[in-house]
Amino acid sequence: MQSASSSQSSVNPRQKWIRTKDDFQPDYTYVIEDLKRIGILAGSFVTLLIVLSLFLR
Repeated sequence: MQSASSSQSSVNPRQKWIRTKDDFQPDYTYVIEDLKRIGILAGSFVTLLIVLSLFLR
């Protein structure tokens, strides 16, 4: 029991990992591609609705 408590005391539970700006570099290229695809689809649907509204009058 004594050795378990002494090994736990060597690790400081309050010590936290400090992140810097260099540590966090996410890759959002897939998000940008998806947003472009959504924009193209939305634009094409709006265009299709405008064209259909002109023909159905």
